Amino acid sequence: MEHIVIIGNGISGVTLARHIRKLSDNKITIISSETAYFFSRTALMYVYMGHMKFEHTQPYENWFWKKNSINLKKNVVTKIDTSKKILHLNNEETLSYDKLVIATGSKPNKFGWKGQDLKGVMGLYHKQDLENLEKYAPNNTVCKRAVIVGGGLIGIELAEMLRSRDIPVTFLVREASFWNGVLPKEESAMINRHIIEHHIDLRLNSNLKEIISDENGNAKAVVIQETGEVIPCTVVGLTAGVSPNINFLKTSTIKTDRGVLVNRFLETSNKDIYAIGDCAQQEKPIGQRRPIEAVWYTGRMMGETLAQTICGNKTEYKPGHWFNSAKFFDIEYQTYGWVWAEPKENESRFYWEHKNGKISIHLNYDKNTHEFIGINNFGIRMRHSFFDRMLHEKKSVEYVLEHLADANFDPEFYKKHETEIITKFNKENKTNLQLKKKSWSRIFKKALS
Repeated sequence: MEHIVIIGNGISGVTLARHIRKLSDNKITIISSETAYFFSRTALMYVYMGHMKFEHTQPYENWFWKKNSINLKKNVVTKIDTSKKILHLNNEETLSYDKLVIATGSKPNKFGWKGQDLKGVMGLYHKQDLENLEKYAPNNTVCKRAVIVGGGLIGIELAEMLRSRDIPVTFLVREASFWNGVLPKEESAMINRHIIEHHIDLRLNSNLKEIISDENGNAKAVVIQETGEVIPCTVVGLTAGVSPNINFLKTSTIKTDRGVLVNRFLETSNKDIYAIGDCAQQEKPIGQRRPIEAVWYTGRMMGETLAQTICGNKTEYKPGHWFNSAKFFDIEYQTYGWVWAEPKENESRFYWEHKNGKISIHLNYDKNTHEFIGINNFGIRMRHSFFDRMLHEKKSVEYVLEHLADANFDPEFYKKHETEIITKFNKENKTNLQLKKKSWSRIFKKALS
């Protein structure tokens, strides 16, 4: 029986532990300095907004770990002795391992701003961040204004949280439009409008210069780089992206770049040491994917895959077709395949937006073969399985449009939008596509199989 030690109790590490237990009787220890028990990070915002209590974010009861013989250790790994297979922890404690998995996740980016470590300055990544929010922004009496730095998904989550308590928010986005490094200009403009509609002071083309301290070491204002404007505030949210949390590996022999370098089997440069989740960096990117993917579902998939390898069934990590989902206040977002901010040379686009300015789809396809490459959905729910099949079978954009009814997840979508979408495509491309009726019999048979 081997001792498997996992550093990190996020979705990657916990999924790995669960699947190792399903496959073997190996001894398992999970080390984390954040919380005693695993919780859903994506649910932190709903705790602050009053929709649930923190204990509701724990997918497993506290007895689950003992029943499944998974040892939980709350501590910090300070050093790894790879030659002796020993971990050095706080308080001079040590722990030996047979196989080691690094699953330490991400940490918020800090770019050396003056004042970035003041009280009241935080990210939105850990339970401690939630506790800090409750301390420094419990209401709009204690927190007269918050400033959020960085225009990504976590930034907009934090903005929604603060606005739920009527706290004024200024949003500093260094780009000319929100998340325009990821979203095409049409969708980016839509989200700009939506942010402003929620009474947020959106500042585009704006960089943080410094955070000003009061006499007690608390944040009291920020200074904008471009204009020198001083904005009084008591909370500063640093949400300018994340980077792998691997500082403790600097003295080890494990090869790193931005993250821990791994091959397709999630193996590091050192025998019996692996890395998964946000902290893992593929030596060679998989297809069009980025070498580091700080995404919940890929972390889960890595955990499932590595469990097979550790338990004797060496398995390559194959994440499949790219997909993701998020929420911009009350506009839901889904993406399947690839829709870049700017189309590539061989790509054509089709964009449709509802007159209310809150619903849209953006199709990307090969301009020569018309093969479907990807789609962005805003304000419309569509089925993952449908687009995964379209990408796998390399269907044409015309086929996808004619069968949009089969992608329909929201009944209102079929009634209100599909005909309008296909009519616009026909007009722009001088085609005569016909919307196919929803294949209920095929979908029903597939659901039963």
